[in-house]
Amino acid sequence: MVPFHSLDALVRARLRQWPQRPPGLSRGKGTYDGWLRGRPCDLSGQVQPFLKFPGSDRLRTLPDGLWLNFGGTPAEPFVDIFAVEACGSLSNLLDKRSRFAPSTQSMMAVCPVQWLLDDITPQDTTARWVATGVISAEPRVPLVLPVRDIRVLYALKPRHYAGFAQNQIPHPHEYFAPMEALTAKNGHENPAMQALVSRASATANFMSMPPNGVA
Repeated sequence: MVPFHSLDALVRARLRQWPQRPPGLSRGKGTYDGWLRGRPCDLSGQVQPFLKFPGSDRLRTLPDGLWLNFGGTPAEPFVDIFAVEACGSLSNLLDKRSRFAPSTQSMMAVCPVQWLLDDITPQDTTARWVATGVISAEPRVPLVLPVRDIRVLYALKPRHYAGFAQNQIPHPHEYFAPMEALTAKNGHENPAMQALVSRASATANFMSMPPNGVA
């Protein structure tokens, strides 16, 4: 067994096992339905997407896990995001929750050029920019998209998870899981984790979906 020197390293290793579409979300059209895993990349040191607010060059949000669901058209693209944050303390949780709190300004997702040009996975040599479906030519500058919808999964240590569940109310875009469920080997195959993630979708807010689904 490979030793992990920190919780962050263990979390990144486990999240690299997660597929290109968050586990538990229903399959749509296409191989990845517009979903791509942005963080963590398969190899350390690779450039990765990040989040920021308009006009900000330094204050970036770098989730432990970040999935991007590209939508719209080349003329008017957008992205929905599913983020995963492992919180080792309550102060860490409060800080990370504040980064995803509802705001009057849209968060932006920044996809570096090299990330877009790279293959989706070592096994799938399709360039990511092709898989997005919203880029009409090979990119030469970073792709910066407005974030339409945000869903965040927070992983908490057992005592923090129990205390939060007993005394706090999550915001509609927030989901919580015990840390051991996130750090477990092949945790993305856990039916309970898949059931939780399946609720982190706009489709969960509708009694039934029309034939064309949610735009």
